[in-house]
Amino acid sequence: MSRGTGRIVSILAVGFILVVCVASGVFVGVVMGALRNMPALQDLEYRPSEATRIYDVNGKLIARLYIENRVWVPLRDIPESLQNAVIAIEDHNFRTHHGVNFTAMIRALLVDLKERRIVQGASTITQQLAKNAFLTHERTFTRKIQEFIYAIQLERAYTKDQILELYLNEVYFFPGQAVYGMEAAAQGYFGKHVRDLNLAESALLAGLIRNSQLYSPTKSPEAARARRATVLARMEELGYISHQEAQAAASAPLGVIDRRASKEAAPYFVDYVRAQLLERYGQETVYKGGLKVYTTLDLRLQELAEKTLLTNLPQGKPDAKGLMQPQSAMVVLDAHDGYIRAMVGGRGTDEFNRAVQSYRQPGSAFKPFVYTAAIQAGYTAATLIDDSPVEYTIPGQKEPWAPVNYDNRFRGPISLRQALENSVNVASVKLLDQMGITNAVKTAKAMGITTLVESGRRNDVTLSLVLGGLTKGVTPLEMAAAYAVFPNQGIRAEPVSILRVEGPDGNVLERSVPIKKVVLDEQTAYIMTDMMRGVIARGTGKSANIGRPAAGKTGTTSDYTNAWFVGFTPDLVACVWIGNDEQQKPMIYGGVRIGSARAAMIWGAFMKQALRDTPPGEFPVPSGVVFTRICTESGMLATPSCPKTATEVFVPGTEPKDFCTIHSGVVEVPVCLDSGCLATDACPPDRVEIRRYLASSGLRVLGDGTIVAGESIPKTYCTLHGWYGQRPPGNGGAHQAPTGGTQTPEPPAGNPYSTKPN
Repeated sequence: MSRGTGRIVSILAVGFILVVCVASGVFVGVVMGALRNMPALQDLEYRPSEATRIYDVNGKLIARLYIENRVWVPLRDIPESLQNAVIAIEDHNFRTHHGVNFTAMIRALLVDLKERRIVQGASTITQQLAKNAFLTHERTFTRKIQEFIYAIQLERAYTKDQILELYLNEVYFFPGQAVYGMEAAAQGYFGKHVRDLNLAESALLAGLIRNSQLYSPTKSPEAARARRATVLARMEELGYISHQEAQAAASAPLGVIDRRASKEAAPYFVDYVRAQLLERYGQETVYKGGLKVYTTLDLRLQELAEKTLLTNLPQGKPDAKGLMQPQSAMVVLDAHDGYIRAMVGGRGTDEFNRAVQSYRQPGSAFKPFVYTAAIQAGYTAATLIDDSPVEYTIPGQKEPWAPVNYDNRFRGPISLRQALENSVNVASVKLLDQMGITNAVKTAKAMGITTLVESGRRNDVTLSLVLGGLTKGVTPLEMAAAYAVFPNQGIRAEPVSILRVEGPDGNVLERSVPIKKVVLDEQTAYIMTDMMRGVIARGTGKSANIGRPAAGKTGTTSDYTNAWFVGFTPDLVACVWIGNDEQQKPMIYGGVRIGSARAAMIWGAFMKQALRDTPPGEFPVPSGVVFTRICTESGMLATPSCPKTATEVFVPGTEPKDFCTIHSGVVEVPVCLDSGCLATDACPPDRVEIRRYLASSGLRVLGDGTIVAGESIPKTYCTLHGWYGQRPPGNGGAHQAPTGGTQTPEPPAGNPYSTKPN
């Protein structure tokens, strides 16, 4: 070798050494930098984000709340075929390496250095877990070194089964939908639990790990089949399955469900529950904490409510926002505990929950609160109110206010029962005026109406209260809960949506206890229930007749801007509201006005199906009420001459004491107990009894209404105690009118033998 050549070699050698030193320094620097920026594995606590699951009252899954949709399952619940499929296609040396496949890494590193960017990964299952659990997904050499170090430490800290369990619960699917782990993927693709997957389904999921978008079975089914076949061939090659098993699985249908066609269950109720969870636990726990939330919802009733509303609402037309009008809402409650069994907040195309967020005028659906206050104040269902024109002077208004009835006619004297059944406005306003507005406000608030305005220039302490003309309005949930007081025998139960919340480890974080309060006496609640049964049987709510004991009330506001029906059976309460989102816009579609009859019809259609498997039940009759036969025209005790009678229910002491004088007068006659004749002034007062007789027949009527056959009004006056101060001799005390044309003497002055109104 010449001196020149040797010099060149020396220079090259020195240059090579310098390059190696620089490269080594750079490499060491990168490694040191990576180590500096990463915490020690033992300082990290692996807490995979897990979706919160919401269940109905029967344990059926309603929804998941998540940032990462993950449902954690132990390795024992993951089929061996799925475990083997993942190992075969992702890391066939998983059981033997120590976290890193050095041969694959060197090959990938050379390619990456040549391209000056990360092109090949060559990551083992352990490295993928390290990346998914602790690192970002950026393609840098620093992140790759960190992944390498974490993988080795993971292998030292965990067993292979533990690493595989973590990986299978961490792996990512569904770009844009944040689905993580095999359980969530199995439910998303196949609608089943991961434990129920067969070989073909397992191979499909394993093949999607590489790229679930490229091999999507819904968007690219042929690519999915080819990828599945690749996984099965690899499993056969490694001895996990036989050739026959591989062939059978490869020819099986994909069996996936179309997630786009699946409809979110109970979206308005889920939002209602979500808001409560966020307030109590915060966003981090709700979306990542894996809570199990057991609710009061009954999915069967929920689906029935949604279907009934959409089927029976008018077609309508979209508004400026593209939302179909009219909108509607329905709330269904357990009558006794306040459990929300169904909640529909609209047609399902927006997030505004009209069941709890929309405050609307209740119209005549508010009347039962006023009538309840009247019963408490001593009025009865038989009390007569004169339905005739009336005017009221309203402070600040020039013209007097004259309430009118919906049919523009007046009925004259009618009972409270008739006024409520037929939703008579004028009689209801007069009732409120007589009993006092403050009494009605107090009763409505006690039953759960929270939105009444009691002060200010515009307030609800007015006579229009009974017509539902409220300052703010009410929500369907509030109305349903307030009406539930009636079938619950005067007890108010706060609405409940969440029964129990558990943490991911099964520990109970909260358990609901129904909050109840007695707000009415049982007798008043029953009487109001009985009166509202008539609304369905004979009145404005006939469309809600379901052929079993039920009660309720209609409500339609002026110009048909709101339509209501709130009704109940002994165990179930439902409120139906219909209206346009634009509050002042009337509901007139196809030339037809939409009113409370449509709401009542929807209520009836729902209840018939909801209770189809439940035997009819009667409303329990409390102790302390009395049933009395009355004349429906006079409200007094019925007589045989009354053409229309009915059995009415009363709080003891409020039942009528006098017999009807409209159709058959009742006379009160003083009778001497000693002689049995008509008493005179000479009879001792303590020996005189006032007895009642029917004027038409003269027969005696006892206090309970029994007619005594054969006992009629005495025809003679008592002479036992003296006749005008003288005792007639020798006739046994009874003075008989002489025959032969001699007239009977006139009775003593002041005798109360007269027909008196009762």
